Amino acid sequence: MSAHPSRVAVLMGGWTSEASVSRVSASFCGQAARSAGWDAVEVEVDRDIAEKLAEMKPDRCFNALHGQVGEDGNIQGLLNIMNIPYTHSGLVASALAMDKVLAKMIMTTCGIRVPATLALVEDTHVYPEHAMQAHVIKPLNDGSSFGVVIVKDGDKAPARSLWNTDTQLLCEPFIPGRELTVAVLEGTALCVTEITSENSFYDFDAKYAPGGSQHILPADIPEDVTLQACEWAESAYRAFGCRGVIRADYRWNDVTNQLFMLEINTQPGMTATSLVPEQARFVGMTGEELVNHLLETAQCDD
Repeated sequence: MSAHPSRVAVLMGGWTSEASVSRVSASFCGQAARSAGWDAVEVEVDRDIAEKLAEMKPDRCFNALHGQVGEDGNIQGLLNIMNIPYTHSGLVASALAMDKVLAKMIMTTCGIRVPATLALVEDTHVYPEHAMQAHVIKPLNDGSSFGVVIVKDGDKAPARSLWNTDTQLLCEPFIPGRELTVAVLEGTALCVTEITSENSFYDFDAKYAPGGSQHILPADIPEDVTLQACEWAESAYRAFGCRGVIRADYRWNDVTNQLFMLEINTQPGMTATSLVPEQARFVGMTGEELVNHLLETAQCDD
C-alpha cells in the first residue's frame, strides 16, 4: 500500500477495566496502520487527552479503546467537538449499544430475539426477584465479560461486594447452548464464528489469552441459523446507526433451535486473537487492509 500523508493517533488505554485489552488492540492496529503507510502513533488516553490531541494535531484517530469512555460515546463526543475524524461508530450509536437495557429494547423493535430482563434484588447478595432458575448477572455498561457471573441452579447468590458499589447490574436468564458471533463491516455480515472454550463461559481469559478459546469459522450450524444470525447483525447495525465494523454476539440453544442476540460491540477487540480480524481474513481481507479501510473511512458525526 502507498504511504499516506495523514498522521494518525491510535487511542488506547484509559482508566477503565478494559484498558489493558485496549493497549493490545492498539499495538496490533498501530503496527497494521504503519504497514499500510500511515504515520501512526499510539496515544495513551487520560484526563488530559484533549490537550494531547491539540498538541499532536492528528489528521484522524483510530479508536482502539474498549469499554467505558471509548465505547460509550464520550471519546466520540470529544472528537466531534475537536473535528478530528475517527474510526468506528459515532456518539449516539456507541452510547445506545453500550447500555445493555436500551440496546435490547432497540433489538426487540427490529424483531431480534433477546434474553428477558429479570428484576434484580440488591442487598448484601444479588438475586432475581421472581425467578431462581439459572441466570446471568453482569454490569449494565461494561465489556470483555468483566464482572459477568453465571449462577446455576443450586448456586448461592453472589455477594454485592463482587462489584463496585456504583456499578449498575443487569440480570438475564442463562441461555444454554452454543456461543456464536458475527462481524459486520460497512453493513455486511462477514461470517458466523462458533466459540468454544474449556472455561465455564467465554470470559476475559477465553477472549484474550492465547489458546483460551477455539474459533470455528464458518460455524458448523444449520444454514437457517447462519442466515438469521447474519440478518439480525446487519439489522442491528442499521438500527443503531453504526459505522465501520461491529460484532454481534449470540447464544444459540441448539435443543430448542432458538437464537438470542446478547449484545453488539461497536469497539470489538482487535488483538492477534480477536474474532473480527479473524473473520476479515476468512473473507480475504488482511488485518492491515481492515485497519487501512477503517482509517480511510474515518469521520466525525454529521
